[in-house]
Amino acid sequence: MRLISICPSNTELVAYLGLTDQLVGVDDFSDWPSSVKDLPQLGPDLSINMNDLEDLQPDLVLASLSVPGMEKNIEELQRRNIPHIVFNANSLEEIAQDLLSLGRACHVEERAKIIAEEYLQSIDKMRTVANSLMKKPTLYWEWWPNPIFTPGKINWLTEISAIAGGVNLFQDVELASVQTDWAEVVKRKPDYIMMAWVGVAFERIQPTNLLKRPHASELHAVKMEQLYVMEEWLYCRPSPRLIEGAIKLAKILHPQQYEQIELPSFLL
Repeated sequence: MRLISICPSNTELVAYLGLTDQLVGVDDFSDWPSSVKDLPQLGPDLSINMNDLEDLQPDLVLASLSVPGMEKNIEELQRRNIPHIVFNANSLEEIAQDLLSLGRACHVEERAKIIAEEYLQSIDKMRTVANSLMKKPTLYWEWWPNPIFTPGKINWLTEISAIAGGVNLFQDVELASVQTDWAEVVKRKPDYIMMAWVGVAFERIQPTNLLKRPHASELHAVKMEQLYVMEEWLYCRPSPRLIEGAIKLAKILHPQQYEQIELPSFLL
């Protein structure tokens, strides 16, 4: 099949299913595995060049609604009658279902089942450790600084926080993504601050920007030097790679308790 992925998380799903050699084009932000950077790039995921995409004559386009604004890509695929599948995972379980759906669509269903099973087993192992913990710190995840966006309850980062032995600071808000303000973050008194700005180069995310905000120095997270810049690709893309991020987070929060937890084989 001639596959096109127009979202980084979808490109990762393709890779885990061993289908990278069937990709004929990707969005500009797809960067893993590194070999996909040699493929034709079709523009940022919110501004895909549909003429270039159509010229590549795909058998199947892997679209997504994981970021607001991607709806127009899907509308254009529909208008042009280009075969496509749409993913919109907000939970870890839904990511497993996306793996299985892609496996069926690309005729590698058995491999998809094996990967999905190992992925879910890894989650269960981490959850078992988390359930044994008496103390679970609160985590403030910052997706975007101005205006501030942070994940709410209906989001994989609430689950990632939980299986890593923490609590998402905004898990009480029944949304996938919450727009809030710094005063509300200060009021909630996070134990840890995790900066993972979507679409911003990792090296450009500077904690000094956050530390200049009012009352930042008074926060427990800052006083205890529990402010971290986290990799967007390990926490902000709905793909099985989130497990690597979850394990890294767990070993920050509870290094001894999660010492024996290892990466599943498909992530090695």
